Amino acid sequence: MRQKTQPQQLHTDYPSECTTIIVGRQHTSDGSMIVARSEDWNAVLAKNLEIYEDTDHGPERFVALDSPFRCDLPKRALGYSALAPYHLHGHWGSAGFNSVGVGMSATESIFSSDRALEADPLVPDGVAENSVFNIVLPYIHSAREGVERLGSLIEMHGVAEGFGVGFVDSHEIWYLETASGHRWLATRIPEDQYFVTGNQSRFRKYDPKDHANYLASDDLIEFAIQHGLYDPTRGEFDFHEAYIRDVKLDTTYNYPRVWGLQAQLSPSIKNDVTKNTFPVFAQAAEPISISRLRQLFRFHYDGTDHDPYLHQNPKEVYRPVSIFRTTQTHLLQVRPELPQAIGCVNYVALGMADLSVFLPLYEGIRSYPKAYTKGTNESSHESAYWKFRKVQALGMVDYNRYAPIIKKVYADFEAETDQRQREMEEQYLAIYQTQPLHARDLLQAFSDHVLRSALEVTDQLIETLFTHLTIDIQAEYEFHGA
Repeated sequence: MRQKTQPQQLHTDYPSECTTIIVGRQHTSDGSMIVARSEDWNAVLAKNLEIYEDTDHGPERFVALDSPFRCDLPKRALGYSALAPYHLHGHWGSAGFNSVGVGMSATESIFSSDRALEADPLVPDGVAENSVFNIVLPYIHSAREGVERLGSLIEMHGVAEGFGVGFVDSHEIWYLETASGHRWLATRIPEDQYFVTGNQSRFRKYDPKDHANYLASDDLIEFAIQHGLYDPTRGEFDFHEAYIRDVKLDTTYNYPRVWGLQAQLSPSIKNDVTKNTFPVFAQAAEPISISRLRQLFRFHYDGTDHDPYLHQNPKEVYRPVSIFRTTQTHLLQVRPELPQAIGCVNYVALGMADLSVFLPLYEGIRSYPKAYTKGTNESSHESAYWKFRKVQALGMVDYNRYAPIIKKVYADFEAETDQRQREMEEQYLAIYQTQPLHARDLLQAFSDHVLRSALEVTDQLIETLFTHLTIDIQAEYEFHGA
């Protein structure tokens, strides 16, 4: 039997990093609330779609597979959807909705200052990014409750690393940022603004008396004063200045993403990319749609001197939003006026968003085509994740030549899917109250059709790209002769 050649890099050779965009309900084009994030890790670690059912007999202990973290769990758990790495089933769920319509995006890697960690160190066996999603989402019934549960876990166990986490329900959006080993701050996202972050805490203000808009560790300010992290005589408490790292690396790795995205959405804001003076919350020039968010998560300083793909420059110092080792991008959308089954949608692009396609995953579906559940760390024609990865790998061979082909095919598919969604939702609304089982089957059939069609389109795209690549290689190595 022929032995398989194993890939050189299988697991955590690359850091887990992300970009987050959150939009309040008065700032979207349709009155929805959106929590969105791209997750960057290692391109060969396939993401698989998971669905869990409600249970009264869930595990009573969480045992992390890739860290020493352990914690007790309630026996009763809500069902939920997740996006997990192939080798960490039931871990690192990343994004999804639970069965009562609460959405969660976890996590955005952020970093506390050395001074803050000297006062309150990280805990090696504390809560880590691998566990946050799966120990919180199945046990909460609102976004606020998600913050409260995660905050109590942070205070009880400490954190092994810094992170930010978003929660959304039918009423509001909350975002939590860790401050140090056992401290944290969460803010209710303003309904008329948007929030952007890239691997760096963005919060500044905190009013401990305003319980409607802030939740935090009880001693967040007092601890900062006690340990010399904040001097009240110098002005208002600034969470970022007190607890968060701000170093030279941030000026090229994190600042440019916030600067670039805010420039896209709010051109009237004149930010200096070299200074961390970006507004925490901002108003866009126009209402933000799902279509606009797709564009933003494909952003790589397109057409500028800082575009690494157009200029074939992997050494570009400005880190783009869309990078090749992105494993998935999700747009969690809640439309409160609609039934939960279709009102909660997670738009997911597997792999690099710039050369991928966003697919709608409704809360009301109960299964996915098998191809979306069976990726590993090796390319396979049976895996949806790897089909999309093949397109992206081929596109990056000659981005200027092949990317336009990919983008055109996927843009057409997204436009057609958007229209089919509108038609399906009209049918669903017409029957769901009198024919709930028929409505459920209609939704499942739609989901199955879209996800399978995306694979068919991708298969054809792979063949088209291979044809072009063959022609191009032949032209380059012609050796024509006489």
